[in-house]
Amino acid sequence: MKLVVVSAGLSSPSSTRLLADRLTAATLDHLDHLDHLDHLDHLNADPEVIEVRELATQIAQHLVTGFPPAPLAAALDAVAAADGLIAVTPVFAASYSGLFKSFFDLIDKDALTGTPVLLGATGGTARHSLVTEHALRPLFTHLRALVVPTAVYAASQDWGEQGLARRITRAGTELARSMRPTTPDTAFDTAFDTDTAAAIAPRSLTGAITSADPAHGFKVVPFEQRLAALRAE
Repeated sequence: MKLVVVSAGLSSPSSTRLLADRLTAATLDHLDHLDHLDHLDHLNADPEVIEVRELATQIAQHLVTGFPPAPLAAALDAVAAADGLIAVTPVFAASYSGLFKSFFDLIDKDALTGTPVLLGATGGTARHSLVTEHALRPLFTHLRALVVPTAVYAASQDWGEQGLARRITRAGTELARSMRPTTPDTAFDTAFDTDTAAAIAPRSLTGAITSADPAHGFKVVPFEQRLAALRAE
Protein backbone atom coordinates (compact mmCIF):
# COMPACT_ATOMS: atom_id res chain seq x y z
CA MET A 1 0.00 0.00 0.00
CA LYS A 2 1.60 3.22 -1.17
CA LEU A 3 1.08 6.63 0.44
CA VAL A 4 2.43 9.62 -1.49
CA VAL A 5 2.75 13.11 -0.02
CA VAL A 6 3.04 16.25 -2.17
CA SER A 7 4.25 19.35 -0.33
CA ALA A 8 4.46 22.64 -2.20
CA GLY A 9 6.14 24.77 0.46
CA LEU A 10 8.77 27.19 -0.85
CA SER A 11 11.08 27.42 2.14
CA SER A 12 13.01 24.88 4.19
CA PRO A 13 11.74 24.27 6.76
CA SER A 14 8.19 25.34 5.94
CA SER A 15 4.83 25.26 7.69
CA THR A 16 3.46 23.50 4.60
CA ARG A 17 5.88 20.60 5.03
CA LEU A 18 5.16 20.55 8.77
CA LEU A 19 1.43 20.16 8.10
CA ALA A 20 2.13 17.50 5.47
CA ASP A 21 4.26 15.55 7.97
CA ARG A 22 1.59 15.71 10.67
CA LEU A 23 -1.13 14.57 8.26
CA THR A 24 1.13 11.72 7.16
CA ALA A 25 1.76 10.63 10.75
CA ALA A 26 -1.97 10.67 11.54
CA THR A 27 -2.73 8.57 8.46
CA LEU A 28 -0.02 6.00 9.21
CA ASP A 29 -1.09 5.76 12.85
CA HIS A 30 -4.62 4.84 11.84
CA LEU A 31 -3.44 2.41 9.17
CA ASP A 32 -1.39 0.66 11.86
CA HIS A 33 -4.47 0.59 14.09
CA LEU A 34 -6.61 -0.96 11.34
CA ASP A 35 -3.91 -3.55 10.61
CA HIS A 36 -3.83 -4.52 14.28
CA LEU A 37 -7.61 -4.90 14.44
CA ASP A 38 -7.59 -7.16 11.38
CA HIS A 39 -4.51 -9.13 12.55
CA LEU A 40 -2.63 -8.15 9.40
CA ASP A 41 1.00 -7.38 8.81
CA HIS A 42 1.71 -3.74 8.17
CA LEU A 43 0.35 -2.86 4.75
CA ASN A 44 1.88 0.61 4.59
CA ALA A 45 5.46 1.06 3.48
CA ASP A 46 7.38 4.27 4.13
CA PRO A 47 5.51 7.15 2.49
CA GLU A 48 7.08 8.86 -0.50
CA VAL A 49 7.35 12.62 -0.03
CA ILE A 50 7.60 14.90 -3.06
CA GLU A 51 8.93 18.42 -2.40
CA VAL A 52 7.60 20.35 -5.38
CA ARG A 53 10.03 23.27 -4.90
CA GLU A 54 12.90 20.90 -5.71
CA LEU A 55 11.26 20.21 -9.08
CA ALA A 56 10.36 23.81 -9.97
CA THR A 57 12.84 24.21 -12.82
CA GLN A 58 11.96 20.79 -14.25
CA ILE A 59 8.23 21.59 -14.09
CA ALA A 60 8.85 24.75 -16.14
CA GLN A 61 10.93 22.78 -18.67
CA HIS A 62 8.21 20.15 -19.02
CA LEU A 63 5.51 22.79 -19.52
CA VAL A 64 7.35 24.31 -22.48
CA THR A 65 8.98 21.21 -23.99
CA GLY A 66 6.52 18.43 -23.17
CA PHE A 67 9.34 16.16 -21.96
CA PRO A 68 9.83 15.65 -18.19
CA PRO A 69 13.36 15.19 -16.81
CA ALA A 70 13.85 11.88 -15.00
CA PRO A 71 13.28 13.14 -11.41
CA LEU A 72 10.02 14.86 -12.39
CA ALA A 73 8.87 11.82 -14.37
CA ALA A 74 9.50 9.65 -11.31
CA ALA A 75 7.47 12.02 -9.13
CA LEU A 76 4.56 12.02 -11.59
CA ASP A 77 4.65 8.23 -11.78
CA ALA A 78 4.64 8.00 -7.98
CA VAL A 79 1.51 10.14 -7.74
CA ALA A 80 -0.20 8.09 -10.45
CA ALA A 81 0.61 4.83 -8.62
CA ALA A 82 -0.45 6.02 -5.17
CA ASP A 83 -3.06 4.17 -3.12
CA GLY A 84 -3.53 7.35 -1.12
CA LEU A 85 -2.38 10.94 -1.64
CA ILE A 86 -1.79 13.86 0.72
CA ALA A 87 -1.53 17.21 -1.08
CA VAL A 88 -0.60 20.38 0.82
CA THR A 89 -0.05 23.88 -0.54
CA PRO A 90 0.66 27.34 0.84
CA VAL A 91 -1.97 29.96 0.07
CA PHE A 92 -1.07 32.64 -2.46
CA ALA A 93 -3.61 35.30 -3.54
CA ALA A 94 -6.43 33.37 -1.80
CA SER A 95 -5.76 30.16 -3.74
CA TYR A 96 -3.23 27.34 -4.18
CA SER A 97 0.27 28.32 -5.24
CA GLY A 98 1.17 28.48 -8.92
CA LEU A 99 3.88 25.87 -8.41
CA PHE A 100 1.39 23.46 -6.80
CA LYS A 101 -1.05 23.94 -9.69
CA SER A 102 1.69 23.58 -12.30
CA PHE A 103 2.73 20.23 -10.83
CA PHE A 104 -0.80 18.83 -10.93
CA ASP A 105 -1.31 20.27 -14.43
CA LEU A 106 1.27 17.70 -15.53
CA ILE A 107 -0.59 14.74 -14.00
CA ASP A 108 -2.42 12.62 -16.58
CA LYS A 109 -6.13 13.43 -16.46
CA ASP A 110 -7.01 9.83 -15.53
CA ALA A 111 -4.12 9.13 -13.15
CA LEU A 112 -5.98 10.04 -9.95
CA THR A 113 -9.35 8.53 -10.83
CA GLY A 114 -10.65 6.84 -7.69
CA THR A 115 -7.56 7.67 -5.61
CA PRO A 116 -8.29 8.79 -2.02
CA VAL A 117 -6.86 12.28 -1.44
CA LEU A 118 -6.44 14.33 1.73
CA LEU A 119 -6.13 18.09 1.17
CA GLY A 120 -4.22 20.58 3.29
CA ALA A 121 -3.24 24.24 3.09
CA THR A 122 -1.31 26.76 5.16
CA GLY A 123 -1.58 30.53 5.37
CA GLY A 124 -0.91 33.55 7.52
CA THR A 125 -4.52 34.29 8.40
CA ALA A 126 -7.71 32.39 9.15
CA ARG A 127 -9.51 34.46 6.51
CA HIS A 128 -8.25 32.00 3.88
CA SER A 129 -9.56 28.91 5.66
CA LEU A 130 -12.07 28.12 2.90
CA VAL A 131 -9.36 27.81 0.25
CA THR A 132 -9.54 24.04 0.62
CA GLU A 133 -13.19 24.13 -0.44
CA HIS A 134 -13.33 26.79 -3.15
CA ALA A 135 -9.99 26.01 -4.83
CA LEU A 136 -8.43 22.67 -3.84
CA ARG A 137 -11.50 20.45 -3.68
CA PRO A 138 -12.81 21.47 -7.15
CA LEU A 139 -9.37 20.82 -8.65
CA PHE A 140 -9.18 17.25 -7.37
CA THR A 141 -12.84 16.59 -8.07
CA HIS A 142 -12.09 17.55 -11.68
CA LEU A 143 -9.31 14.93 -11.62
CA ARG A 144 -11.94 12.41 -10.38
CA ALA A 145 -10.08 11.74 -7.14
CA LEU A 146 -11.98 10.64 -4.03
CA VAL A 147 -11.38 13.61 -1.73
CA VAL A 148 -11.94 12.76 1.94
CA PRO A 149 -14.52 14.93 3.75
CA THR A 150 -12.12 16.68 6.14
CA ALA A 151 -9.59 19.09 4.65
CA VAL A 152 -7.12 20.82 6.98
CA TYR A 153 -6.21 24.50 6.83
CA ALA A 154 -3.58 25.78 9.27
CA ALA A 155 -3.20 29.52 9.84
CA SER A 156 -0.23 30.89 11.76
CA GLN A 157 -2.21 31.13 15.00
CA ASP A 158 -3.48 27.53 14.73
CA TRP A 159 -0.18 25.81 15.48
CA GLY A 160 -0.23 24.28 18.94
CA GLU A 161 -4.01 24.53 19.22
CA GLN A 162 -6.07 21.46 20.05
CA GLY A 163 -8.53 22.25 17.26
CA LEU A 164 -5.84 21.78 14.61
CA ALA A 165 -4.67 18.53 16.20
CA ARG A 166 -8.22 17.16 16.19
CA ARG A 167 -8.75 18.08 12.53
CA ILE A 168 -5.46 16.43 11.58
CA THR A 169 -6.41 13.24 13.41
CA ARG A 170 -9.86 13.14 11.84
CA ALA A 171 -8.51 13.77 8.33
CA GLY A 172 -5.80 11.12 8.70
CA THR A 173 -8.37 8.62 9.93
CA GLU A 174 -10.61 9.29 6.93
CA LEU A 175 -7.75 8.82 4.47
CA ALA A 176 -6.58 5.60 6.15
CA ARG A 177 -10.07 4.12 6.01
CA SER A 178 -10.38 5.11 2.34
CA MET A 179 -7.07 3.44 1.52
CA ARG A 180 -7.81 0.13 3.21
CA PRO A 181 -9.23 -2.66 1.00
CA THR A 182 -12.89 -3.26 1.70
CA THR A 183 -14.05 -6.51 3.24
CA PRO A 184 -17.51 -8.06 3.00
CA ASP A 185 -19.93 -7.01 5.71
CA THR A 186 -20.92 -10.44 6.97
CA ALA A 187 -23.44 -9.03 9.42
CA PHE A 188 -25.27 -7.33 6.58
CA ASP A 189 -25.00 -10.40 4.36
CA THR A 190 -26.51 -12.58 7.08
CA ALA A 191 -29.35 -10.19 7.77
CA PHE A 192 -30.17 -9.85 4.08
CA ASP A 193 -31.83 -13.25 3.73
CA THR A 194 -34.30 -14.62 1.25
CA ASP A 195 -37.27 -13.32 3.25
CA THR A 196 -35.92 -9.81 2.81
CA ALA A 197 -35.35 -10.49 -0.88
CA ALA A 198 -38.91 -11.71 -1.29
CA ALA A 199 -40.28 -8.64 0.44
CA ILE A 200 -38.55 -6.12 -1.80
CA ALA A 201 -38.47 -8.03 -5.09
CA PRO A 202 -41.94 -7.02 -6.32
CA ARG A 203 -40.99 -3.33 -6.13
CA SER A 204 -38.80 -3.54 -9.25
CA LEU A 205 -41.03 -2.27 -12.04
CA THR A 206 -38.79 -1.30 -14.95
CA GLY A 207 -36.13 -2.95 -17.08
CA ALA A 208 -35.53 -6.41 -15.67
CA ILE A 209 -37.80 -7.53 -12.83
CA THR A 210 -36.19 -9.30 -9.90
CA SER A 211 -37.92 -12.03 -7.96
CA ALA A 212 -36.99 -14.05 -4.90
CA ASP A 213 -35.25 -17.35 -5.39
CA PRO A 214 -35.17 -19.42 -2.18
CA ALA A 215 -31.84 -20.97 -3.12
CA HIS A 216 -29.96 -17.90 -4.37
CA GLY A 217 -31.78 -14.86 -3.01
CA PHE A 218 -32.47 -13.05 -6.31
CA LYS A 219 -33.24 -14.20 -9.82
CA VAL A 220 -33.22 -11.71 -12.65
CA VAL A 221 -36.07 -12.19 -15.12
CA PRO A 222 -35.87 -10.37 -18.48
CA PHE A 223 -38.67 -7.86 -18.86
CA GLU A 224 -40.00 -9.41 -22.08
CA GLN A 225 -40.20 -12.85 -20.45
CA ARG A 226 -42.04 -11.50 -17.43
CA LEU A 227 -44.43 -9.49 -19.63
CA ALA A 228 -45.23 -12.58 -21.72
CA ALA A 229 -45.95 -14.55 -18.55
CA LEU A 230 -48.33 -11.86 -17.29
CA ARG A 231 -50.19 -11.80 -20.62
CA ALA A 232 -50.52 -15.59 -20.53
CA GLU A 233 -52.19 -15.34 -17.15
